[in-house]
Amino acid sequence: MINAKIQELINLYETNCPFKLARQLGITVLYEDLGDTLGYYSKYFRMKFIHVNQNISEKKQQYTCSHELGHAILHPNDNTAFLKKNTFFSSDVKEIEANTFAVNLLFHEQFFDNETICFQEVIEEYGVPKQLAILKSKLF
Repeated sequence: MINAKIQELINLYETNCPFKLARQLGITVLYEDLGDTLGYYSKYFRMKFIHVNQNISEKKQQYTCSHELGHAILHPNDNTAFLKKNTFFSSDVKEIEANTFAVNLLFHEQFFDNETICFQEVIEEYGVPKQLAILKSKLF
């Protein structure tokens, strides 16, 4: 289901950029000083928001936006808990789904050249949870 949804979005909008997809889907991305929080998704009435920490690297912002976009698409009526740096990998089903969505969107085979990025970079620079990166290591 997750991969099918990602493919549908990519086919429709011809991009895997989470910021462009959010804009196309009418989701407002807000950059804020969130302290130790990387980001979160919220819905207020019919308006959807992705909140991204303005103080993290651009690549971590990409991953965070992808993760929160996963919540917006897979769990559209739920406001997500704050995504903390030290709790990026969770056993919660919705968090696992959002992480899976984020990794599969950002590193989609149609846009991803695995010769230009290494496994360690995915973990460190993008902030992909190590456990998830290991599970998805076949991509790298």
